[in-house]
Amino acid sequence: MKGRTVQFVAVGAALAIIAAIGIYRANMAKLAPLEIKLPQPMFVGTKEPIRVSNLKKFTGEGRPPFLAPCGTTNVALGKRVSSSDAEPIIGAIEMITDGDKEAADGSYVELGPAVQHVTIDLESRHEIYAVVGWHYHKQPRAYFDVIAQTADDPDFTGNVRTLFNNDTDNSAGLGAGTDMHYVESCTGELIDARGVKARCVRLYSNGNSTDDLNHYIEVEVYGKPVQ
Repeated sequence: MKGRTVQFVAVGAALAIIAAIGIYRANMAKLAPLEIKLPQPMFVGTKEPIRVSNLKKFTGEGRPPFLAPCGTTNVALGKRVSSSDAEPIIGAIEMITDGDKEAADGSYVELGPAVQHVTIDLESRHEIYAVVGWHYHKQPRAYFDVIAQTADDPDFTGNVRTLFNNDTDNSAGLGAGTDMHYVESCTGELIDARGVKARCVRLYSNGNSTDDLNHYIEVEVYGKPVQ
């Protein structure tokens, strides 16, 4: 009787493993690389070392394909953007979701110094798989206190989640993060959102390795509406 019980348990475990493999393969079959159109590169390599702690090594190589469910698109394109700086020094806030990712003059928004943020309202809840941001890639620099969060409302009072945080000393007041600083380039920085469900995306920054100002060229949010 004991031997038969052990046999049943073994068969059950095997069937569970087979089922798990089947589910995994089915999910993988529904994934496809995101089609992220990149702007023209403005520099090759870094002419001068960027003296920033916890800095990711800049290789200048392209990013490996990022897989997401088929049908995933940039749901931030043309969506309403608000900012902690209501009167940017350069540009207009709506440029952050206008689809222009080039680093040419007139293509970026310049916000004031200190901690600033921009918020993209997707208008309804979406399942978000990736957030890609371009601060300023005309010259190599790293931005400080880059924090990406999602929430269910534009005021960020409900279901707030942090996707990325490289504020190692909590100078932005949102908690210390462990993510690495990175050098801006034409590839932008892709943040894995892991399918979080939310309506709004907010990005923080606190100056950069060149000056105390905050810049945004474009922010893309890849996802699908929650059914």
